[in-house]
Amino acid sequence: MLKTIYLALICLLASATSMACQLTAETAKTRGRHFAEQLQQQQGKELWQQMTPTMQKALGSEAALNEFSRRIRADLGEPLELLSETVEQNQGFWVYQRYMSFSTTAIPVLTQLVFDPLGKVAGLLVKPQAMSMRPADSAHLNYQTKADMRLPFDGEWFVFWGGRDLKQNYHAANRNQRFAYDFVVHRDGKSHQNNGLQLSDYYCWGKPILSPADAVVIHAVDDLPDQAIGSMDRANPAGNHLILDLGNGEYALLAHFQQLSLRVKVGDQVKQGDTLGLCGNSGNTSEPHLHFHLQTGKRFGEGDGLPAQFQQYQADGALIERGEPTRGQIIHNANAP
Repeated sequence: MLKTIYLALICLLASATSMACQLTAETAKTRGRHFAEQLQQQQGKELWQQMTPTMQKALGSEAALNEFSRRIRADLGEPLELLSETVEQNQGFWVYQRYMSFSTTAIPVLTQLVFDPLGKVAGLLVKPQAMSMRPADSAHLNYQTKADMRLPFDGEWFVFWGGRDLKQNYHAANRNQRFAYDFVVHRDGKSHQNNGLQLSDYYCWGKPILSPADAVVIHAVDDLPDQAIGSMDRANPAGNHLILDLGNGEYALLAHFQQLSLRVKVGDQVKQGDTLGLCGNSGNTSEPHLHFHLQTGKRFGEGDGLPAQFQQYQADGALIERGEPTRGQIIHNANAP
């Protein structure tokens, strides 16, 4: 978590209201997204140049901005996923706001950039802050998974997001992903080696993803590129993915496969434990991981999310006969060789 919350928000309302507004909502969103990502990547030069003189005076120097950017990365870790973003106008200023998940804090991180009517940065705020949301309503809280499911991988994996409340699992705010999981591989508390700038640095990259149950493949996407670290494909959030019909109205979605790694196609019948493809970084994701959830719909984003209970696995060394993994656990299939 950020050790210091930095706030520099300068609003010169008198001058703003007398100027013609030259910025639109769309350009404010584009600029906000651009500068927020530059800040996360510790590239502050352009952001500094686009700040108002008053804002620059408040910060002190470009070096101070760069140090702030460095501190964000050091305290919060790596950006993982965009949770939400909004743009609204307030007394002549455009306010861009986004929530991101980061690797070393369970609390979403708010980044806010304020633009004056000419598009200059007049305010900046970065701080961990719980989103003003609650878990989505669900009629399935007591649901028991009908399919006999195993974990969809072998070896030890780390539950990055999993659980029923927002602190454990930001997916819980979304009806169709109410009980979703994100899995990575950790070693010595990290998901990657070296500096984490290459996809091959990540321990789960290229690991086989297995069918959790006997099923039929009803939807498959395999041709989307894996995203470089720092880049996300918001137009295709699930990336390369599969939807499996487990029977009894249960559909499993597995997302973010490596490009052209799928071993199955629509219509194939798969057995529990069959290799489906390789863990990748396609879609709206900033590092390799496996996204998994059960749903009532036959396509991504359709229907309600369902609780997904796995059988015969170990969590932090304890045997779980049947359960739902939660954030922070190290898990592996108890019956794996």
